[in-house]
Amino acid sequence: MTADAGTSARNKLVIGLLLVSTFVVILNETILGVALPHLMISLDIPASSAQWLSTVFMLTMAVVIPITGFLLQRFNTRPIFIAAMTFFSVGTLIAALAPGFEVLLIARVVQACGTAIMLPLLMTTVMTLVPATSRGRTMGNISIVISVAPAIGPTISGVILSALDWRWMFLLVLPIAVAALVLGAVRVKNVTTPEPTKFDVLSVILSAFGFGGLVYGLSNLGTATPGQIVMIGWMPIGVGVVALVLFVLRQLSLQKRDDALLDLRTFTSPTFTFSIVMLTVSMMAFFGTIIILPIFMQTVLGIGPLETGLLLLPGGLIMGLLSPIVGRFYDKHGPTALLVTGAVITSVVLSLMTLMNQHTTFWWILAAHVSLSIGLALLFTPLFTASLGSLKPHLYSHGSAVVGTIQQVAGAAGTALLVTVMSAQKTQLVAQGQSQIAATAGGIHSAFLYAAVISVLAIPAAFFVRRPADSPDGPAPMAH
Repeated sequence: MTADAGTSARNKLVIGLLLVSTFVVILNETILGVALPHLMISLDIPASSAQWLSTVFMLTMAVVIPITGFLLQRFNTRPIFIAAMTFFSVGTLIAALAPGFEVLLIARVVQACGTAIMLPLLMTTVMTLVPATSRGRTMGNISIVISVAPAIGPTISGVILSALDWRWMFLLVLPIAVAALVLGAVRVKNVTTPEPTKFDVLSVILSAFGFGGLVYGLSNLGTATPGQIVMIGWMPIGVGVVALVLFVLRQLSLQKRDDALLDLRTFTSPTFTFSIVMLTVSMMAFFGTIIILPIFMQTVLGIGPLETGLLLLPGGLIMGLLSPIVGRFYDKHGPTALLVTGAVITSVVLSLMTLMNQHTTFWWILAAHVSLSIGLALLFTPLFTASLGSLKPHLYSHGSAVVGTIQQVAGAAGTALLVTVMSAQKTQLVAQGQSQIAATAGGIHSAFLYAAVISVLAIPAAFFVRRPADSPDGPAPMAH
């Protein structure tokens, strides 16, 4: 075997292990959604407490991901992988054995610390190892991880809970996580070169309050009572915005001497900036829909949790099947055709979903969800590939951290917006004398109307995302 062939085989093994490991850890972000009613009974906790098992996971991710830019520059691939999978495996074990709610909550924090590191590690490694001519195909595989894992989480949860205790959601994942950890510890090689980087404590504190405050406040907006909404909704958002402004100013100062925790020079690339705008809109639609559709199916149409999960499964699988195909198309033709088509499909489908009511058929929902999944599949792979590909190599880790952070904040924002709109409209319709079912249907109509309007913003942005300069068909306009 030649040295090049050996290096190629090593790189494929590293990327393969990272893909499998990242799929397993991201799956846990949404796996508890369907299980919350079961946990409320088993652990004797109210809905407000149970919701924290999902919220704290997203919150921890939002706090840890911005730090990964520093970690990936400062440390080698192998120790970072081992640390991430150890956090996740230990958290999963604690969750499986948890005697009560408090311990399960701690377990979710530990799990999320590992999950937060894995996605930027995977993206940075791919950008470092894979040549520009075939990045689309590899990013297509990453899109499977990012889109399909959250989409099938509720389905897997529903299947497990139909036959087994809630602890099996963690017990079944644990051996896979431990196997990935052991295999990675033995086979993953260091494929990046660490650089001495200063650790700015103030940046970490501002980042935690900024991104954490935003995600916490946004997550509470949709579920808070009128008396709570200022204290646990708008106030954390206000603190988050102020901390985020101070964080940005701090990074702009530090990056002059290359000491930024999160280097914002990534945004000097127009392609990266427009990609982030589109990614924000797409993630808001994606996560908002994952939350709203099950509420509609179970509350308005009376479909059970298992049937709900199974109905959403085809869309998740189609998104996964399309991602590598979209990646190959990107490698040949670039992002524009994919992004414009995907943005239009997403916007049209969300507009049609405003027509759903208590008489909507099972097949109509299935067709709408599959169509939406096709639209999003056309968006994710080109956005990941073009955004990171437009950066200089020393900014890959920071770009990956920005993409991961945006995913969490946009997901929380999309969920909060759609749930808040749905709840407000439902309350108004109930006050007007409509039944709970009709009022919920009316609320969901309004939620999808907002989602459709926001999704339109992605269409003009799609024309500004260009093929990166190091791609085979020539450079794109780009500023550095």
